[in-house]
Formats: sequence, structure tokens, C-alpha cells
Amino acid sequence: MPSRTELSALLSQALVAFTIELDNEFEHLMQHWTTDHDDSTGADDGAPWLVSMVMWCNCMRFLRPEGMTVQELEQLARTRTNLAGMQRWGYLVVEPGRSADGSPILAADLVIRPTQGGRRAQFFWGPLPRLIEDRWRQRFGEETVERLRRALWGVVGKLETPLPNCMPILHQAWTTTVTCTKGPAPRRGSDLRLSALLARALLAFAVPFERRADLSLAISANAVRVLSAEFVRVRDVPRMAGVATEATRIALGQLDKRGHVEFRTDVAAGRGHLVRLTDKGVKAQSAYRRLVSGIESEWRDRFGAEVVDELRETLEPLAAAPTANASPPLFQGIEPYPNGWRAAGRRRQHLPHFPVVLSRGGFPDGA
Repeated sequence: MPSRTELSALLSQALVAFTIELDNEFEHLMQHWTTDHDDSTGADDGAPWLVSMVMWCNCMRFLRPEGMTVQELEQLARTRTNLAGMQRWGYLVVEPGRSADGSPILAADLVIRPTQGGRRAQFFWGPLPRLIEDRWRQRFGEETVERLRRALWGVVGKLETPLPNCMPILHQAWTTTVTCTKGPAPRRGSDLRLSALLARALLAFAVPFERRADLSLAISANAVRVLSAEFVRVRDVPRMAGVATEATRIALGQLDKRGHVEFRTDVAAGRGHLVRLTDKGVKAQSAYRRLVSGIESEWRDRFGAEVVDELRETLEPLAAAPTANASPPLFQGIEPYPNGWRAAGRRRQHLPHFPVVLSRGGFPDGA
């Protein structure tokens, strides 16, 4: 009998699917530029580079036309953004602040303002979290989404730390670092969009995991999970994990440095490489499964077994394929527009078991 999908993975798949659907809609509405997929038709010189929903949540959502300091932004977002990237990509400008006493200006006191392209992006981004949630209600049913929201609030509403409304950008070795947690906690679940509830619940899972594990949840749930003691082709790992190719290479490089994987040349194919877990990697995989199971048990004690059961009972049908040849329901909304950059890639078979949010745009699968 197959083992049950980890609760953290169910939360991740829902959040990633929500994010990709929102990203596709933003890309469709907003004039922009990309490296590999030029959609500059009709775009003027002020059109920014394409980025993901996280950059709305941790930056552009809070920026005012008159500007604010970096410190103010991070306090509102409760996490850091890729400030240099957002400036380089055309969403904002960074200017020196003013010191009342003539002392040097600190980095936290720099003033940031949205550009014309950034203000246009704010206009399109603003309604999208609600729009995608409404689509989920139509697609999966009003009762399903309300059950999910109630169960998520059963966790999020009991958290003592006010977490960000999005996944933070992963740090070195893909660790999940939660900073800037000041500010009032939401008083009721209706104060938060579905994506924010999912992100806060997932962060509440990741923080205790990474306090106890040698490897981050992002690397454990994606790269380590899909490998075994048997060699597989390196080029197959991104598809198996649901993570972009370049991001997967980074994860495998981290695992190689720490002795968790072993590579060899694919002699049979005449090119490419194979990878497998070492004994240390197998132990890390077992530790991952043991830890996520243990944290779920702790959640049952802390938040109530009925809350965790409700989360599972709502998420499992959305993330599971009804038949061997069918895609899970979560895949119904992530089909890209024909001219979208994701349309040029392979059809997706899996979603990450933990979001891989990197600094190069914040996409949830490391793209």
C-alpha cells in the first residue's frame, strides 16, 4: 500500500499550483520582457522583466508612489525582497534617504519608489490573488475552498509569530529563513487570501523541520525524496521533482558537496551522468520522512486532530490523480497561455513538494 503524501507536500503543491496560475495570468495581462521567451510585442521601454507572485507579496504590494524606506518595506512584508533584482528588472528605483543630523545613510534607510512599469504591475497584480481564489471556488467547489480555508486558519490562527504572507526567498543551501516577524497577527481567517494561508501554514511546518534537520526542507522534499540508492539519469531528476533544471543542478551540487550523492558517467547512453544517494543520503532521506511525519503528529496535538484531518481530506483529492493516466485536479488551472513562457517547455507531470523560491524572479519551481 503506497505511503500517504506528506502534509507539507500537499500544502506545497496547492501553493505552487495557485502561484503558477496567478503568474500565468499576470504574464498574460502585463507588458513585460523575458530572456528566453520574448513577449515584447507592444511593450515600451518601461516594461519590466517578468517575475513571480512572491515579488508582489514581498515588495510591490506595499510600495507607495511617494516611496518608503527599505526598513519600512521589510517590516510590512515580514521578509526580505531581492531589492537589487527588482531595481535591475525595472520595478522600482532606490534613492538615498535624508539624514536629519547629517550622519551617513544606512542601507535600511534608502528610499524605494515604484517606477512607471512598477505601478502598472501593481495595477494588474492587485486583483489577482482574489481572482484566482474565485476560480478555485468555481473549479473545485465553494465548500471545498471554505473547508480548506477553515482548516488552514485552524493552524495559522494559533501561531504566535506573525509570519509572511508568502514563501521567503531561499538562502544558501536552500534554507528557509523567516525574518522581520514584527507586526500584528490577523484577527480572522477572512483577513488573508488563500495563498497567504497556505504560505503561513507551510512556513510553520518548515521552521521546526529545519531546526532539527541537517538539510533544508526544500532540498529534502524535492531532490533527496526522488533519489534512491540506485542510479538514475541526472536529466530525469528535474521532471521527477517538478523543479526547474538549473535549480535542480544547484540542489544536486549542494548534496554532492556534503557527501549525500554520488555521480558517475552514463556509459550505456554514451553521454550524460547518473546520480544516486550515498549511505549518508539514504539516512538523510529517512530523516526527512521521519521528521515530516513527526511534525504532523505534533500538529495533531497542538492544533487538533480534526484540523489536520480536514487539511488532508481537502488537499489529498486535489493533489492526487483520479486515474493512472489523468492529471491531479490542481493541474487544471496551470495550463499556460499559448504565448506564455511556460508553454515552450515540457508538459508538467509533478509539482514541487516544497516551493523553490530563488532570488532570480521568485518562481515557485526554481525557474
